[in-house]
Amino acid sequence: MRYKTDLPVMMPITPREPTPFIGLKPWQILLIALLAFVGPSFAFAQTGIPILTPFAILFDWAPLLLKGFIFNLVISVSAMALGTALGALLGLGQISLSRVTRGFAWFVTQFFRNAPWLVLLFFAMFLLPFELNLFVLKIPFPDWFKAILGLSLPVMANVSEIVRGAVKSLPSGQWEAAESLAYTRRQTLWLIILPQCVKRMLPPWMNLYSILTMATVLASIVGVSEVMTLTGQALAAEGGRPELLAPFYGFVLLLFFAYCYPIARFTVRLERKFAVID
Repeated sequence: MRYKTDLPVMMPITPREPTPFIGLKPWQILLIALLAFVGPSFAFAQTGIPILTPFAILFDWAPLLLKGFIFNLVISVSAMALGTALGALLGLGQISLSRVTRGFAWFVTQFFRNAPWLVLLFFAMFLLPFELNLFVLKIPFPDWFKAILGLSLPVMANVSEIVRGAVKSLPSGQWEAAESLAYTRRQTLWLIILPQCVKRMLPPWMNLYSILTMATVLASIVGVSEVMTLTGQALAAEGGRPELLAPFYGFVLLLFFAYCYPIARFTVRLERKFAVID
């Protein structure tokens, strides 16, 4: 008696259609966003109400919103500068030969790196005094300065990890070669190790700056007069008309996109240029 030995073979699964918006070019995304913004204006125009259209109102408020956006950039640059300076010191502390220094730097890095940015911002806003009295000198602490301090804390922790990772990624032969030349540890770091780490640290550092720039809108929750706060005030001044929401917030979206997208593309170019092959 003969048995049939051929078993059915499962055919390859047909690939699914690509997810919408993935793979679109930047101009296509901008066109879709523009259509979404223009739509409410056309719908409002059909009502025949003789008042200004949403885009005419947006045009009147645009200079004020641009000033608010520039203030967002000032906050991002200041927080990035302060966080980078503190984070570089903290990152070097993580590779210190002292066990106490290394443990303290690791704890501070992990604490602020895994803390919510908004919570840190609230702590900076409500725990810091409104002014610092030094004898007869009074140093005010405005809200925007507290926002810079609050946002610089997570930046500091992430920069610390970037520095530590870049130093650890170098081959151990670099340290051994410097030791054979009788270099001190400080000379080895400043003359050999850190110059080689720059190209490894630059792409993630720029990515972190883009994330920080987009996170500056969190300052609106604590009352800082940046672009989101001014947008809400402008909408309230116009009576809270619902057809203004898409144009106004879409304008804010385009401002951040126009600023952060070139940074993202430049970061990709740097990653290709400074590709490290060990």
